[in-house]
Amino acid sequence: MIIIKSNHEIELMREAGKVAAYILKELGNMIHPGMATIEIDRFVEKTVKAHGMKAAEKGYCGYPASVCTSVNNEVVHGIPSKKRILRSGDIVSVDLVVEYKGYMADAARTYGVGEISKEAAHLIETAERAFFEGMKFAREGYRLSDVSHAIQTTVEDEGFGVIRDFVGHGIGGDMHEDPQIPNYGKAGKGPRLQRGMTLAIEPMICQGAYDVDILLDDWTAVTIDGGLAAHYENTVVITDGEPELLTL
Repeated sequence: MIIIKSNHEIELMREAGKVAAYILKELGNMIHPGMATIEIDRFVEKTVKAHGMKAAEKGYCGYPASVCTSVNNEVVHGIPSKKRILRSGDIVSVDLVVEYKGYMADAARTYGVGEISKEAAHLIETAERAFFEGMKFAREGYRLSDVSHAIQTTVEDEGFGVIRDFVGHGIGGDMHEDPQIPNYGKAGKGPRLQRGMTLAIEPMICQGAYDVDILLDDWTAVTIDGGLAAHYENTVVITDGEPELLTL
């Protein structure tokens, strides 16, 4: 069941989204070669607590950290570690969920570490642009798959693949609510978008084949062929006009 949010609920999510956006902006200035991914986790946990909020990923289904850090061919759910040292040329996706008074905002960005290849930069840019192409259809009256189709078309037109095993989702009082939001599919399908729907829309794309495997930690998803992966996500509110991005 899709839950339509009240103005009060959206305001709580908006406050959580501001903190998520601040953290992701700061990480863009902080991430550098020689940095361990555990440092990202510590910064996120410290900053969220300083704002009187909660890093909702920590403990979720047993997940051990406050944030996901996925490096190079890791698609999602990479676990921060003091042993994982970022090197120049790497790319790292950071995915976090901030909770405020029981309501959540979810966002992700992919960052280049030091000097990265043109292909890696193109991949990161395409994930972000695909999100905003999808936003052209995140309006009352369109169907959910209109967003999905716009994302897929943008990604595949650039020669990249769209991950199938993981999708976006509704969000609010729970981290994962209905509906599921694939980043692929035919237009004109699925529920019609309504004012008050809150959605975590998140293109996850890769260089080569979209097939993934899960590592022995039972969390980290990687591309089977070793191709780089990029992730871009915001929490979105459907309004009576332009969609509102709570985490930008």
